[in-house]
Amino acid sequence: MSDKTIPPRPGRGAVAARLAEILRVDHAGELGAAAIYRGQQAVLGEAPGHERIAGQLAEMAAHEDAHLARLDALMIEHEIRPTALAPIWRMAGFALGVGTALMGDKAAHACTEAVETVIGEHYAAQIAELAEREPKLAAELAGFRDDELAHRDLAAAEGAHEAPGYPFLSAVIGAGCRAAIKISEKI
Repeated sequence: MSDKTIPPRPGRGAVAARLAEILRVDHAGELGAAAIYRGQQAVLGEAPGHERIAGQLAEMAAHEDAHLARLDALMIEHEIRPTALAPIWRMAGFALGVGTALMGDKAAHACTEAVETVIGEHYAAQIAELAEREPKLAAELAGFRDDELAHRDLAAAEGAHEAPGYPFLSAVIGAGCRAAIKISEKI
């Protein structure tokens, strides 16, 4: 994604429509991320020998829940509907979390790294787009992005690249995230 500022679309209501897309997709992303961490916690949260990752997952899930709560409020404030695919993203996120956690701590971290890399890039593009016309929202999203990048960095430090099949796992998860972003903006 480009770091260039994207001018607002022409036409009546275009800026509001773009804001709706931004908030809808961000809400969907935070909802999916929270579900991934819940799935990972379901497997690793109480498992003996996994106390370290269990604590990390709990902290990252708390960040996602805080982001989601703020996006809920913004969507209500701007009268924006969530994605119609929210139930699917919840189930898919939970399944992805469970699946990667069953593969082990490194795979759970690889999932986090892949997801948060895409989300960090996505937030960066939105921040650049909104910086001039919605500076307060851009600043909030910058805070969210910083949390996501911290999750990514923690996952990398914890051995995400050592996961079995890391290149494939990372590529598939990243592609899935990018597809979910495009779909959630519109539906």
